[in-house]
Amino acid sequence: MIRFIKLLFASLIFSCSIQPIAAQFLENFDNSTSSLEEKGWSYASGDGFATMDFIQKDGYASVYVDATKDKRNIWWALIRCQVPGLDLEKLTLPNYELRVEAKIKVSQAPRRVNLHFNHQRTTDFHSHLMEYDIPDTLNWYTISLTTQNFDAKPGDQVNAQMALMDWGLGKYRIDIDYFKVDVVNRNTIGPDKGMKMPYHPPLVDPETFQHHILVLEDATIDGEYTDMNFNNWQDQDKTNASTLLSVNGTQIVIMRWDLGKFKGKQVSKAGLLELTIHSVQRDPDYTKDFGSVRITEILGGDPRWEQETVTYDLFCNETPFTQVLNTQMIIDGEVKEYKEGKALFTISKPVLQRLIDGKTLGLAIKPLGAVHASFYAMENEEGRFSPKLHFDVD
Repeated sequence: MIRFIKLLFASLIFSCSIQPIAAQFLENFDNSTSSLEEKGWSYASGDGFATMDFIQKDGYASVYVDATKDKRNIWWALIRCQVPGLDLEKLTLPNYELRVEAKIKVSQAPRRVNLHFNHQRTTDFHSHLMEYDIPDTLNWYTISLTTQNFDAKPGDQVNAQMALMDWGLGKYRIDIDYFKVDVVNRNTIGPDKGMKMPYHPPLVDPETFQHHILVLEDATIDGEYTDMNFNNWQDQDKTNASTLLSVNGTQIVIMRWDLGKFKGKQVSKAGLLELTIHSVQRDPDYTKDFGSVRITEILGGDPRWEQETVTYDLFCNETPFTQVLNTQMIIDGEVKEYKEGKALFTISKPVLQRLIDGKTLGLAIKPLGAVHASFYAMENEEGRFSPKLHFDVD
């Protein structure tokens, strides 16, 4: 999702007049006599039809995003500052890094935001970037990112930014109490703040986890045929028909697990969702944010639906569909084989914790663009191909 940064680097020149306090660059948005534009802040959105504004008022600043005219929910919106006056000579010393910190509050939750550092020579825009899970709308949360071996040199233009991406097709807001940047000693500054996670972390071997939990219920539901049950969706092979979970333009997959025995436990790290691939159809001419699937949290609807009877209507349980599923995905990914026909998707630590705590009711799979993807359901070969969660607890 870092697709936008290179374009911004070429087309936007940002500056941010942050006043140093005790060698720390701080913007607390208290100066109402100067606009954000006058103070040098800039912002932009793209990769869709979402629009945004960035407004300072009452001692904080707010990012407003209107995505109601967007179609595919792959938009991004960011604020960015070119940080002046950093001691880049000090940054070249052993153990010194950059840290950005912000205190924020969000309008919808759970949602993720990201923090990122780059400079005019940056080519790897996945480096020095972290995402942060914000679990509720009631509290202010402090998040920070400390770089690791950031290679800025004296004379470089260092940029710090915060972004929100793919939150849905509604209206959204982030309030920011302050935003600060400093050169810090990583051995004395302490750990970063907030529930942070890498953007698209590399996959790990499922066998390295402690727990491997088979799905309790899995089903395909259809947004067009909302009163029909598709638990017997098959590939129609006359000699060896397989029951499938299918994702396409109208169908999504829903899954839930019995994690009651883990109640009160704390998840120790990100885990994996494992699926067994049956088939995938897509157009290879479209490769950018198209033809993949989105793994999403189930936040509402009927928490005890059963695969033999569930329909789209029964699953939603008279709740708007945009409130049943989190409109921001957990992760997007291509349906490609890991080994032995298995597809793996990283499930973040906070999502797994919400599953164990019962705040997230299950996982759903939606299409990203035009794709037909089918996975084996739990009914096949006595559950050998069941969707499975791999995770560790403390």
